[in-house]
Amino acid sequence: MTPPPESPSEDASPPTDRDNAIANYKRLLQSYIDRRPSGTRLRIATALGTNKSFVTQIISPSYDVPLPEAHVPMIMSVCQFSEEERETFLAAYGAAHPTRLDAVRRNTERAQGFYRLQVMVPNLGDERLQQDVEQAIRGMADHIIRIARRPPASE
Repeated sequence: MTPPPESPSEDASPPTDRDNAIANYKRLLQSYIDRRPSGTRLRIATALGTNKSFVTQIISPSYDVPLPEAHVPMIMSVCQFSEEERETFLAAYGAAHPTRLDAVRRNTERAQGFYRLQVMVPNLGDERLQQDVEQAIRGMADHIIRIARRPPASE
């Protein structure tokens, strides 16, 4: 007589140290976000160009999805982490992803050179026109930033 097949719970491998480290930084991140004003998850999703369900997956310890290193600086910026929160979170993130920590620190420092500027735009009553105006404003801002970053012309 053959033994019964293992149930899915028995088949699942136990969490590794890395899994525990990922869950640890996600718990920390979740606690920081929970202390922010309501709407923070939506602001993070907007800043990352994604949706709230993805944000939930990358910050919730119950999901296996790790936080991509490219998103760390933006999340810390949107949430306006204090210096202590930033260092505590980066230490926890580094424990889970030691080979990525230096790159995350560099990108975080680079990202701190930016800030968000909000522009009030009237409701134009036409969705397509509204999108065109918003795209034109973003395009103009990108163009101005490129001009400002040009090296000075040598005389």
